[in-house]
Amino acid sequence: MKMKTWLAAGAATLALAGAAQAQNLVYCSEGSPEGFDPALYTSGTTFDASSHTVYNQLVEFKTGTTEVVPGLAESWEVSEDGTEITFNLRQGVQFHSNDQFTPSREFNADDVLFSFERQGNEDHPFHMASGGTWEYYQGMSMPDLIESIEKVDDYTVKFKLTRPEAPFIANMAMDFASILSAEYADAVADNPEMLNQQPIGTGPFEFVAYQKDAVIRYERFDDYWGDPAKVENLIFAITPDASVRYQKLQAGECHVMPYPNPADISAMKEADGIEVMEQEGLNVGYLAYNTQQAPFDQPEVRKALNMAIDKQAILDVVFQGSGKIAKNPIPPTMWSYNEEIEDDNYDPEAARQMLADAGVEDLSMKIWAMPVQRPYNPNARRMAELIQEDMSEIGVDVEIVSYEWGEYLERSKDEDRDGAVLLGWTGDNGDPDNFLAVLLGCDGVGGSNRAQWCNEEFEGLIQEAKTKSTQEERAELYKEAQKVFKEQAPWATIAHSVVSMPMREEVEGYVVHPLGGHLFDNVSIAE
Repeated sequence: MKMKTWLAAGAATLALAGAAQAQNLVYCSEGSPEGFDPALYTSGTTFDASSHTVYNQLVEFKTGTTEVVPGLAESWEVSEDGTEITFNLRQGVQFHSNDQFTPSREFNADDVLFSFERQGNEDHPFHMASGGTWEYYQGMSMPDLIESIEKVDDYTVKFKLTRPEAPFIANMAMDFASILSAEYADAVADNPEMLNQQPIGTGPFEFVAYQKDAVIRYERFDDYWGDPAKVENLIFAITPDASVRYQKLQAGECHVMPYPNPADISAMKEADGIEVMEQEGLNVGYLAYNTQQAPFDQPEVRKALNMAIDKQAILDVVFQGSGKIAKNPIPPTMWSYNEEIEDDNYDPEAARQMLADAGVEDLSMKIWAMPVQRPYNPNARRMAELIQEDMSEIGVDVEIVSYEWGEYLERSKDEDRDGAVLLGWTGDNGDPDNFLAVLLGCDGVGGSNRAQWCNEEFEGLIQEAKTKSTQEERAELYKEAQKVFKEQAPWATIAHSVVSMPMREEVEGYVVHPLGGHLFDNVSIAE
């Protein structure tokens, strides 16, 4: 493995001035990844550090769009009945190496089979590696959908489905579908956690080192099958505080930062040497009740609590002009959005009466507040405090709790969870199924469905929509599903945000991605 050269990890650690450092790109990330195997997680923080840097998928989204383009598959064919998808794999693709592993072969069909079978086959030796929580695979009904995956030859793989699945090709471009090395898995079979700690992929950057809660280091992969990355070294400087991220950006200690404080954005736009890119986000922020726990198992109770929340105040205080009130579980920029849905009115008196009519008195509850900023929620703690004040107006006592980000995500999946969880979602593939099925479908209970909500009518509509061949047919079913969602109120829908990306003016080639990820292979630094 060739020698790797890096900036020292200490103070002025990541200073950017000087031509000698011109090929280093520093990204001040908002949090630490949960790991480096994207199939195990749902967090964008983790995807930025893994699937967007180290890995490729069979098909991928063209940066800046939801257009599906070839990735590790050069082409694909779908059978007339929609139940067989054959991928023709790219030849000559090299895997990375590290101190423990040097590949002896190029990417082939065995790697595709390994990457998916470990998620779907309970008897697979890697199925329980790193906890085996395949949230996307489970939440998207993949175990019921995929009948088999067949290696036709070294460079041809056929997926046989139990039914037609309209979003299947786009789903294969998602982060959970990243392709890992089967040969590397064999090499670390005695210590399967290595796949999650020392990742090996085919992507534009090789993983070099991770200092927990501090820094991640990558190096350009010179044998990459596509266009090589523009910079030699990519560094994630983990900086949870948005004000500190901005200080580092101003001081030249990082080039790009995500999730600025909304209150700082106008000043950033006027600051010397700083540019701010903006785009309406394909996202939603929400408060998910645990619908399996009394009294939140009653739709009228959830409705009453929703009516107690002053969403406009949240927009004014937390988003400060960078968002809009959410009434549906999908964003208004997405096809099938139901404009006719009426939002729950802010009406504390009516909310108090609804609780009394439901026989609920002296209610105490927990609201979980995220410890990190996300595009759909720039300040979860402040949002929780505002909701706490609103709930006190109707006689509901709220305790705010939080955990470290990885623990927060893990604990909030528990079907016995105590409390309502502030979370959100940025679309993975531009398809409504990615919101409605993953976040609210029955297969996501205990995983990506944080409301633990399984509604027969809603489930029937979203499952039928997957089988329809036209967008118009699917849209009508999704619009009906949104009606059921609003009637049943498993969430309080809070907001859709505008995504702002501040960066130094010398950054070239960065594109704000509608699916929320941060991709750096086409980014360069002007000298």
